[in-house]
Amino acid sequence: MAWNSASFESILTMIAAVLFAVAGVVNLARPSAVKRDFARWGYPAWFQLLCGALELLSAALLLGQQTRVLGLTLAGAIMIGALFTLVRNREPFGHIAPALIFSALIVVTAAVRG
Repeated sequence: MAWNSASFESILTMIAAVLFAVAGVVNLARPSAVKRDFARWGYPAWFQLLCGALELLSAALLLGQQTRVLGLTLAGAIMIGALFTLVRNREPFGHIAPALIFSALIVVTAAVRG
């Protein structure tokens, strides 16, 4: 199979959609460790649910050809907020690294899309 930018974009988009769906489910499930993180960062309890819902929405938007740009935009906004929160709270690099990887995935996917 010959690789082209459309197939590469599809693979990157699928990976991003799965990662955002998993993150959304985790936030909506509210495991105690994540709940403690949101509280430590000064966010109200409902904010974790909002983040989870927005992550699931971005995953769904990424899957549609007509809604992919909106999904990438929402995912990018989510990651800007996440990185801001992590840096502002001086989280160790081990906590920041996954957010950087998610962010890079979104940027590369958008760049491949053109």
